[in-house]
Amino acid sequence: MKLRSLLFVPGDRPERFDKAAASGADAIILDLEDSVAPERKGYARDAIAGWLAGARDCTAFVRVNPLEGGGGQTADDLAIILPAAPDGVMLPKAEGAASILALEELAGQRRLPPILPIATETPAALFELGSYRSVRDRLAGLTWGAEDLPASIGATSAREADGRYTAPIEMARSLTLFAAHAAGVAAIDTVFPRIDAMDDLAAYVGRARRDGFTGMMAIHPVQVAAINAGFTPTPAEVDHARAVIDAFAANPGAGVLKLDGKMIDRPHLVQAQRVLAAI
Repeated sequence: MKLRSLLFVPGDRPERFDKAAASGADAIILDLEDSVAPERKGYARDAIAGWLAGARDCTAFVRVNPLEGGGGQTADDLAIILPAAPDGVMLPKAEGAASILALEELAGQRRLPPILPIATETPAALFELGSYRSVRDRLAGLTWGAEDLPASIGATSAREADGRYTAPIEMARSLTLFAAHAAGVAAIDTVFPRIDAMDDLAAYVGRARRDGFTGMMAIHPVQVAAINAGFTPTPAEVDHARAVIDAFAANPGAGVLKLDGKMIDRPHLVQAQRVLAAI
């Protein structure tokens, strides 16, 4: 499952579902949580289930409601959406492997698709990030959020005046990145909150890919093309990666080689393999 871009769509706005599916995003996230008022949850569930059951050619996740408070809303979500066979479920306010197992228990005998936890939205969640390795076979990836966590600790902002994350929030981002790679699943960066700053978005995407994220969430279709482009290797990167792989293939016993006047070793080979896998 390629997950460079994942586009949020409010679950109670079914008139937007087809537009989102046609946006070019690798996946859409039909939302039952924050973007849907409590009195419209039932309507949103039915709208999502109806759309999922129809003909579609887009990977579709559903963000269910969090397990907090006993998971009553979550159970209602699963009862309606799972029979319509979404491609994945996004779990907000997840707190490690225990949350994944609790979601499975709520699903009962119904098939649960791959899960994408939002893994840093509570203080406790940060101390459970390493546990996702034990449930890696149930995961589509790991992602994080920059809004709920600061609110939960009383922070006045998640960002510095220049837009950079504050130190505690940057730590949460980094821990999610390492936890995803430790589990061997996709590392999905959080959303960029502005839709009127495309140059800043491109820089944000470039930083995310540089740091090791493999994809990113989006809040508007206008962001999708930039995200896809940013997480797609350039022709020059592909050519270099193939040259590295070919060099090691021609010298299978070598630990260090010289390529284009520079020394390369096994970490360069691993990175080259990642580049080709992202094509």
